[in-house]
Formats: sequence, C-alpha cells, structure tokens
Amino acid sequence: MLPLDPTPRPIDHVALTGARDAPALATREGVLDYAALEAEVAALAGWLAGFGFEPGARVASWLPKTREACLMPLAAPRAGLVYVPVNPVLKRAQVAHILADSGASLLLTQPGRAATLAAGDLAAATLADEAGRGDPLPPSLADPHSLAAILYTSGSTGRPKGVMLSHANLWLGAVSVAHYLRLTPDDRVLGVLPLSFDYGQNQLFSTWAAGGCVHPLDYLTARDVVRAVEREGITSLAGVPPLWVQLLEANWPDAAAMSLRRLTNSGGALTPKLVRELRARFPQARLYPMYGLTEAFRSTYLDPELVDAHPDSMGRAIPFAEIMVVRADGTPAAPGEAGELVHAGPLVAQGYWQDAERTALRFKSAPAFSTYGGTAVWSGDSVTEDESGLLRFVGRDDEMIKSSGNRISPTEVEEAVLAGGEVAEAVALGVADARLGQAITVVARANGDSEAAEVALRQRLRRDLPSFMQPATYVWRDALPRNANGKLDRAALKKEIAA
Repeated sequence: MLPLDPTPRPIDHVALTGARDAPALATREGVLDYAALEAEVAALAGWLAGFGFEPGARVASWLPKTREACLMPLAAPRAGLVYVPVNPVLKRAQVAHILADSGASLLLTQPGRAATLAAGDLAAATLADEAGRGDPLPPSLADPHSLAAILYTSGSTGRPKGVMLSHANLWLGAVSVAHYLRLTPDDRVLGVLPLSFDYGQNQLFSTWAAGGCVHPLDYLTARDVVRAVEREGITSLAGVPPLWVQLLEANWPDAAAMSLRRLTNSGGALTPKLVRELRARFPQARLYPMYGLTEAFRSTYLDPELVDAHPDSMGRAIPFAEIMVVRADGTPAAPGEAGELVHAGPLVAQGYWQDAERTALRFKSAPAFSTYGGTAVWSGDSVTEDESGLLRFVGRDDEMIKSSGNRISPTEVEEAVLAGGEVAEAVALGVADARLGQAITVVARANGDSEAAEVALRQRLRRDLPSFMQPATYVWRDALPRNANGKLDRAALKKEIAA
C-alpha cells in the first residue's frame, strides 16, 4: 500500500515514481516504461515551452485517449502552463465556450475536430494538429499550491464552469486514491472514463503514483471493454452505474472476469441491486463505491468489507479529506439527522476560473468545528451519518441532471433547445432511468406544430449537442406553469412528470 505522505509536490513528478523499466502507459502508439514516460513528458514540455507563452497561460487539448492526451496533464504544468482538457465528445458550441472562457493560448487537437470549429472559436488560441518534441525540460520546481489545471464541469445554471486545481490538489488526490485502493506496481488499470473528468485524469496520476500501468481505452460498446480486460489482463476497472449495467449484460470469459481484482464506482450511486449483481459476477473483485465533487475531487469511499452489509452507503472520508454533515445554522448534525455535506482539507480546489460570484456560493469558510478549517466546499447535497460514521446520500439540492455519469446543466440543454426557433419555452428535467441514472426530458411549448418541431429539434440537436446531452423524451404543452415570481415552475413540472 502506498504510504500516506501529506507533502505536496509538483504533479509532473508522478512520472518519476515507478521503476524505470516497469510499464507505465499502454496506448495504441505502444508501451512506455517509466523512464520513457519521463523522457516523453520532458520533450512535450519542451515543445510547449517553445511557443513562448507567458507563465500560467492556459493550453487545451481536444483529443481522444492518445499518448499526447495522457502526457499533457504532466507536460503543461512542467512548462509552467495550466492544462485545460476538453472532453472529446463535446461539440463545437461547448468547445468554443471552454476555449473562450479559459482564454486558451493553444488548442492541441486533430484535423477533423479542428475543421468543425469556426475561425472566431480560435481567436486567441494557436491551433496545433499534432504535438512536437522540444528540448527536454527537467522536473518542475513549481510551488505545489500554484494552478496546474482547469477542469470544466456543468453547473446547475449556465454554461460549464472551470474548476481550478493546484499541483497539490492533483498530487494529494493521486496519493489518497492509490493508498485506499491499495494500488500496486503489478496493477494494470483500464482507463475508460474521459480524461477531462476528475476521476478519469486521476486514474493516470494514482496509477503512476503506485508504479502501475494505465491502459486508456476509447470504447463504443461494453464488449470493447470486456475484450480489453481479457487482452491486457486488467486488474482494476472504474466505471459509472450505466456502464456497470451494460457490462453485466455482456458475456464475460471466465479468465477475463477473474483477472479483475478491483472495481471502483463514481459519477452516481450504485443501487443495492447493482451491488448484488456486481458482487455475484465478480466475487473475487473488491468493490469500492465512491462519492465525489469536482470542486474537491473525491470525498468518500466505502470499504469493500462493508459493501455487502451496507450497499446503500457512501462510506467515510478518503485520506486528506474532512467530511462534515452540517445543519443550516452551521452546527454539526446529529447521527441520523440530514444535513449538508461539507468537505474541507487540501483536496479542496481553488474556486471557479474567473467567476468570483459562483465561487463565493460554493467555496466558503469551513464550519467552526472543522479540524482543517480554511475554505471548504459546501456541496449542496443532503446526507446523513449514522452512529458508526457511515454516510448515506439523501438528495441533491440543485437541479443538476446526472445521466450516464455526466453532470448536465438543464440551462445548457434548454438554451440549445430554444436556439433554433422550433420552441417558444422549454424546461429540461432529469427523470429516473434504470440504465442512465437519469434521462433528460424536455417539457416545451412549440412554435407551431409540435410533431414537426420535435422532428426538427432531434435532427438539429444531434448536430449541436453531444450524445449524453440529447433529450430522451419531449412532452408538449400548450402552456407551461409559472410560479409567483413569473418564472417557469420547474418544481411543479418535475413533480408532474415524475408522477
């Protein structure tokens, strides 16, 4: 088990942690051992430095899981730059927003993706169709508390917001996860989660912190995942609930199923039924349910020894995290009493990029009884803690839609629905779905014939929105309800649709 050293370091130092001749990264371009990983990070950092950007400039990538996409999170900070990964499934509108909001000086992408962007989308960014190699840069001497990355995550209102992460956030997150997952140099970790997600990126860092090997995978079907597990002898697999549903429906060769010794879940709670089915299908694998916030990376995990007895629990705080259940008056909630989950400690991010207003709403002083003190993340999620210290999720106070492990802003969906003129008014809601967690339902008033509007909408949104943001169902109304303030009554509609 990796020692729990609380000393933060520059994140690019994680490329130095494994045995020099041990495999570190296996992509379609080949396998890099730790010596080669360090050399490639140094050369890519030198190439980035060659552009002459100011220290702290933002550099983005919009790539599938290529070697460069895996190295950029280390190379950019080594060059004194701030890394902005863009989810490869996003479409032009979302990418353009992230580039403009971050003020990216560089976009590293592929020609086909670049061709979908308009000239104005790259007004402030240099476009690079492929990465080069420059004079190797030595490991960074950066202040561990300086900004290293901005990860964009959807908010309950408006467009995605950038969460600012320091070297220390990333380094200590890697050490924490590698420790409690008991990762070892023998582990082969299949990376199916997007590298733009906090946990997808952390899979690189935590595996390297433990000296293991990461096998990034872009997959289309559950069968692709099964084949990769079988082909590579994968020992550790992370997923979100909808993926587990698909994997349980797939045919698993016995050898592939038996190679897995660790399953980790994030991006939505496992149901007791899913827990039972995963334990039955992979009885030798340790199952780790987890709860996290991009604003603090990860908050809790449930020890595998407790999963069978407490399948609906979120577990306890991960290393380096202080988790509190807080009443509205700022005092600690009693055992069994619902309160807001508040996360303090060195994993708390530095706020939202260039958004002081939203930062002030989520990042506030820790409660007076906090051990760490300082700034804490007030999650907006309601939880309870029992006498033994185990946490359980009660509800989400904001209106975020969580589908297939993605946090989706209803406002962003609504803006897209309204953009084409087919619809006069629209409200996007998350409706419980066995496979997706939540499916997106749009309640709308059409401009004209609703059937024609739906046909046109579906056709347009297939072009304008990524697949995980596509509405599954449209409910058409002649009029939408309003509350006392004259606003569309989202709560009434949600209650009606759920009935």
